[in-house]
Formats: sequence, structure tokens, C-alpha cells
Amino acid sequence: MRKKSLLALAAAGALILGLAGCAAGGEDTGDTGGDAAGGAGGEGLITIIVNDPANPYWKTEGDVASSVAEELGYETTVGAHKGDANTENTLIDTAISNNSVAIILDPANADGSIAAVKKADAAGIPVFLVNAEINETGIAKAQLVSNNAQGAALGAQEWVKQMGEAGEYVELFGAPSDNNAQTRSNGFTTVISQYPELVKLGEEVADWDRTKGHDKMQSLLQSNPSLTGLIAGNDEMALGAIAALKEAGKLEGVVVGGFDGAPDAVSAIQAGELAYTVLQPVAVYAEEAVRLADEFIRTGEAPEAEKQSFDCILITAENVDKMTAPFTYSG
Repeated sequence: MRKKSLLALAAAGALILGLAGCAAGGEDTGDTGGDAAGGAGGEGLITIIVNDPANPYWKTEGDVASSVAEELGYETTVGAHKGDANTENTLIDTAISNNSVAIILDPANADGSIAAVKKADAAGIPVFLVNAEINETGIAKAQLVSNNAQGAALGAQEWVKQMGEAGEYVELFGAPSDNNAQTRSNGFTTVISQYPELVKLGEEVADWDRTKGHDKMQSLLQSNPSLTGLIAGNDEMALGAIAALKEAGKLEGVVVGGFDGAPDAVSAIQAGELAYTVLQPVAVYAEEAVRLADEFIRTGEAPEAEKQSFDCILITAENVDKMTAPFTYSG
């Protein structure tokens, strides 16, 4: 898998500072998906499908992809499946009927999204996956994701340091249908298991969701009132947990770690409530996915490597001031 250096990510992130909101829905262009390869480029509809734009991470993903595609001359439409494979399938059907020249997709399910990608591919529409992978290769033209194992190790190392290498802790786990959840959890465990004085008291699935993070943290607190640490698979769950800890009067003395680099997480670090977050360069690979799609439309050439990973960046109180825009690090 191709990996980008932190320096390259920072430079690429700076390029997207001016990118803004999603574009209006596209019109039927009269082109067919089968004509996409080798076409003129800069013409036609690119359909962008994200998870849930209520989460700033996925909103940024859609905003950046849409803005870059429009800069290249395409029409765009942005839809959301909210983690539901049936909704995703309907959105793919719409993309096909609208004669999209490419699809940028954050898949709903590692297994459940395979059929939808195959359907688009069979219709001659190239699919470029972002943020999450599917459990099959050779049907999407590219699968662009954060280096979740590297990011999890970065976060866990910082969390261990701030815990003083000892204490009792709990974990909030993301959506099991997303391979990223297990990859991050495995990365946490690989690091934390090296410190025998760090004792795991419990784990709950909170599906990347802030409200669920809050509710699951309440349950974990009731069962484990002595806990001194929480490590979460994403920022939304961590921020929900922080709210629950505040309500219980127990935030002070509990080390909370997040993952994503979301604007609210940045604010929580500045407020001294969140120990760190791990920035996923979503703005970088959302842009890259569109540029790869444009190249395929113009030349018919797919990327040499289907699976591509992008290194994450640790954000703490020491460098949080270098977050200059949503999910953009300019250090």
C-alpha cells in the first residue's frame, strides 16, 4: 500500500483550505457510464456518497470531493447512506440511472457494500472508495483510507504516556461493520498490552456515534467507578463520553483519547478535556479520489495500486494550534 509522509500530508492539506460546501444535484448528461473511460474529462456527473454529513468528518469528505470535482469541470451530487446498505444500494441505482461518469463512495459495510460496487462496475461506472474498505479487490478502481493501524499506535502511545503507564480503563468501539473499528482496537491493544499496570475493565460498541458514546459511558461508569482512562475509536464517541463524565463529576483525572481530528475534538483539546486526537487526512484523500477518478475518465488508466493508505497525525495540546481548518493540519 502506498503511504504518504506526514510532510506530504501537511502540504496537501494546506491546498484544501479554500474548499467549501456541497454542490447542487446533477442533471442527466446523456453520457453513459460505459463511455467514462477514455472520455474528454471535466464533463458529466460525479456522484459522491458519504455516510452521514451530520458528522463533520463525513461532511468534510463530501464537501472536499464535491469542490474538487467542480473545479475540474464536473457536476456533482452528494448523498448519504447513514450506514445502511439498502440506502446505499438505492443511491448507487440512482447514480447509474443518472449516467454518472464516476462514483466516489464511503462504503456502508465491508461486506454488504460489495454488491453495490459490483453493480456500478457492471454498468461501466468506475467506483473510487474513500475512508473505508470493502472485503474484495478488483471491482473498485481504488480504495483510499487512513493508515488506521499507524494512527491507532500513535494515539495509544500518547494515551499510555498521559496515563503514566498505569491505571484502569475502558474502550469505546466503533461500528463492527466497518473494518476500521477492529483495526483501531487491535492497534490500541498491541500498544497497551505492553504495560501490565494498565488494566482494561470493559468495552462497549458505540457505532461512531456521540449520543451512543455518552450512553455507553454512563453504563461503563456505573460498572467501573474507579476507571481513570478511556480510549475511543473516534472523536464523536470520545466527546459523548466526556459529556457523561462531566455529568458524573468525574472528568478530572480521567484521560480520554479520540481519533479523527474533528473540529469539536480540537476545541476539547484546547479546553483541556480531551488528551489528544489522531487526525485522519480525510480532506487529502477525498481530493485524491476525485483526481484519480478524473484521470481514469480522461485516460482510461486506473491507479497502479488499488489500496492506498495515508498516514495519520497525532494532535495534542502542543500542536493543536496548527489545525487551521476542519481536518487540516498546517504544521
